[in-house]
Amino acid sequence: MATRASAAAAIAVPEYWDDACRHLGKRDRVMRKLIPKFGESRLQSRGDAFTTLARAIVGQQISVKAAQSVWDRFAVAVGGPSNRLSPRAVLACANSDLRGAGLSARKCEYLADLAQHFEDGSVHVRQWQQMEDEAIVDELVGIRGIGRWTAEMFLIFHLMRPDVMPLDDIGLLKGISVNYFSGEPVSRAEAREVGEAWAPFRSVATWYIWRSLDPLPVDY
Repeated sequence: MATRASAAAAIAVPEYWDDACRHLGKRDRVMRKLIPKFGESRLQSRGDAFTTLARAIVGQQISVKAAQSVWDRFAVAVGGPSNRLSPRAVLACANSDLRGAGLSARKCEYLADLAQHFEDGSVHVRQWQQMEDEAIVDELVGIRGIGRWTAEMFLIFHLMRPDVMPLDDIGLLKGISVNYFSGEPVSRAEAREVGEAWAPFRSVATWYIWRSLDPLPVDY
């Protein structure tokens, strides 16, 4: 029971969520219908920066379900709890074991580079809470395998920043297409225009758009 309680305590939810839902419901007709469908579900943060970034790398270009399956095997290979892996344990894991978990050779390299950055202290983990979104993105994209999309997933799922619009996210574009354009293809410019009504809570609206496509909550 103690283990379960401590694991639950590590999960955080945004304080702004209810205010965001009210704002979105007033500003956007789609959100007004979509939000009530998911009851008390909320964005959650695991509270561990390295684990969130590692999960985002594992989840690149694969489905939510596939990403969870690979992540579970990866956690077993590394020998740590799936909600909080240590960079040192990743660096100590044999490449063959990582590949055996279902990771591509490139993702193995990316995860090792990420772990090395954390071990070296070359990322400003303790300063991130005070830094602006774009400054964090600039720092993170300096790590191999982390592009803007991964950095934005980190802003949403770890730092729980309220106003991130990940325009490179295929699921977001598809969800906007389905919910706002009757399934017609949507450009990034059109998606950005839809998102103008969501500000300053574009992260929250994005989360609901994801949920509209997949009953499994997106989780990093």
